[in-house]
Amino acid sequence: MQKITPFLWFDNQAEEAINFYTSVFRNSSIGKVARYGEAGPGPAGSVMVAEFELEGMRFTALNGGPMFKFTEALSMVVDCKDQAEVDHFWYGLSEGGQPGQCGWLKDKFGLSWQVVPEALPRLLGDPDPARAGRVMQAMLQMTRIEVDKLEKAHAG
Repeated sequence: MQKITPFLWFDNQAEEAINFYTSVFRNSSIGKVARYGEAGPGPAGSVMVAEFELEGMRFTALNGGPMFKFTEALSMVVDCKDQAEVDHFWYGLSEGGQPGQCGWLKDKFGLSWQVVPEALPRLLGDPDPARAGRVMQAMLQMTRIEVDKLEKAHAG
């Protein structure tokens, strides 16, 4: 049993969001869905709360109204094994959203994501400060992380 579950507050797009996220992540599913009844406060039949799972991690989505918005103070990190995975998640999650710098993006619902290849922390962690510094400088020029450019910067 997962002890901590991210709880995502949406205005009225919870169902659209969970359908979007489960389309981007291959290992995903939608669980229990509770809908508003005639008593409201949301429109009858619309999602009140829904559970979903992405890559083995459970999430809960709520249609709670417009009072709260996502900020970059919280982001989801997607660890990727290679450039193909980076590209899949970067282009999938950024569809209709906004690309950011250094692998960050906001999806079309405003949720922030970091799409990170396994090479990035490995190369940034090089004990040679010059090599690690070149990797950092290369990364700072990127939106979507490009592994080949990081490796070229690392090599000098």
